[in-house]
Amino acid sequence: MRILCAPNRLPEFAMSVFRRPRLRSLFRLALAAVALAAAASAQAAPERFRDLQIEVIGEGRPVVMIPGLNSGADTWTETCAALRADRVQCHIVQLPGFAGLEPIESEAFLPEMRDRLLAYLREGGLDQPVVIGHSLGGFLALQMAIAAPDAIERLVIVDSLPFMPAAINPQATPENSKAVAEQMRQSVLHGDRDSAQYRQMMSVFSRSPERVETIVEWGRASDRATGAKAMYELMTTDLRQQLDAIKVPTLVLSSWAGYAHYGVTEEMSRGMVRNQFANLQGVHIELSRDGYHFLMWDDPQWLQAQVREFITNAR
Repeated sequence: MRILCAPNRLPEFAMSVFRRPRLRSLFRLALAAVALAAAASAQAAPERFRDLQIEVIGEGRPVVMIPGLNSGADTWTETCAALRADRVQCHIVQLPGFAGLEPIESEAFLPEMRDRLLAYLREGGLDQPVVIGHSLGGFLALQMAIAAPDAIERLVIVDSLPFMPAAINPQATPENSKAVAEQMRQSVLHGDRDSAQYRQMMSVFSRSPERVETIVEWGRASDRATGAKAMYELMTTDLRQQLDAIKVPTLVLSSWAGYAHYGVTEEMSRGMVRNQFANLQGVHIELSRDGYHFLMWDDPQWLQAQVREFITNAR
């Protein structure tokens, strides 16, 4: 359908739209849809770099986005779209072995991914990008900043910790965590991903049943050996004493609501996160009151506002 309007009638037409709240809302939705469609048509196909799959979207300041264990790159789709207004160029990573991407052979998965990601920054000419990581991706982002302090401008760590076992047991060490880590590795290797129990376990990661289903499907499509190795390494690697090597501003965004029915309070969570990052000078910590583990899905406006303010202040 075409709307015909004489040029000298355009201002009056526009004013009539903005005087009506419902029309104003529809007009804004239409503009947003056009912008998203334009962005989708402009983005290049995902590229491959040393078995990483990386989708580059937009033009502007580079922001590298790393998903978590068994997660797909789509973790970051909505966040990237929201940040495009700030002239951000998203480099959305898909890690091998997760969510359908073929696995690789590696002696140690996390150090291998760290080194390949740092090589991508160097060889791709990304001069001190912002790096955002969720869960395992956040752990990788910390490892990158520890190994190459001058390669990154700022870090955003989304619901990730430098030593996961200490969140449950403050006395945990890599050595005394090996038995539990081995149990978790065997569970990843042999667990039934079609069971109701598996789906129930995944339900603590997002408030949305549709998103939980996506997480379940990603798990089914992920390579078990890769996930088991990555989980074991997460459980037996303690970065807390190395955090003082990170010299860049760091924003930590955490959740707690998903564990509230276990008796976990916001203050308990805040104290635990603060203790984990005690050696990271100048770290800024914020907790979502509503989101579960996938904060970018459950509390998107909050997360986007936090990230936007943090990276905008870096200019």
